[in-house]
Amino acid sequence: MAVMRLLYSYDFLVVASGAALLAAIAAVIGCFSIYRGQSLIGDALGHASYPGVVLAFMLFRSRNPLFLCLGAAASAAFAYALILWLQSDRRLAPDAVLATVLSGMFGLGMVLKTRIQGDPGFQNVSQSGLRLYIFGSAAFMTRRDVWMLLGGAALLFLLLLLFRRPLQYSSFDPGYAASLGISERGMGAVMLFLTVTVIALGIRTVGAILISAFLLMPGVAVSGGARSIGAVLCRAAGMAVFSALFGCAVSTAVPGISTGPMMIVWMGLFTLLVFVWRRRKEHGWES
Repeated sequence: MAVMRLLYSYDFLVVASGAALLAAIAAVIGCFSIYRGQSLIGDALGHASYPGVVLAFMLFRSRNPLFLCLGAAASAAFAYALILWLQSDRRLAPDAVLATVLSGMFGLGMVLKTRIQGDPGFQNVSQSGLRLYIFGSAAFMTRRDVWMLLGGAALLFLLLLLFRRPLQYSSFDPGYAASLGISERGMGAVMLFLTVTVIALGIRTVGAILISAFLLMPGVAVSGGARSIGAVLCRAAGMAVFSALFGCAVSTAVPGISTGPMMIVWMGLFTLLVFVWRRRKEHGWES
């Protein structure tokens, strides 16, 4: 009974609704990233968003989530521009560029955070919330955070409805998309905006390190078992929502378990089960 009271409590409903909303929209955008061959971009931009959080705090001297999310978005966009510039040198392998930017930007964020801890000018400003943006803190989500997620998700949903066909054509058949007059650079800009916005919205919930799992795991799990892009998007969103809800439920019922990492654990478990079921179907394993 005590567990049921917890699951029907106001705090749980706030956290679960916000996490499910973020998971659904991130899963859909992540599917397009996978089909465009940009799976690691989300991981790199997630880590690269952290210095923007710290810089926004240093500039505004406030832990207002809106300011910190805007800082994360600006930092991720800068990292993407840096990745493109470095990849213009054909002598550098793409994965090496991503790893360099990922580790370098995240290291910069940690250095900045350490710097302000010893700066007398920030002694009267609370810095305790900055650490939450590394690993996330979904359990402390407030109604204001949910409204911000709702507004961001609504914007992303409208953009996906508007650009779904162009994104689909450019992701699966760039030549055909070009013949229709669809700009590959334009679709790249749309994908960048969608990815950066998801990262900015989700960094406080699951953190800079784990946000890439929200983008990639659902798409990886369902992409091989559907015959249409619509089915893939629906299944990925459904799997992500169930993972978020189960993760919130377990972390609420069991003291001492972090909500964000538990949601990722459920995503990983669902992904593993899908792979096992798929191999059993393909190879005819006996029960």
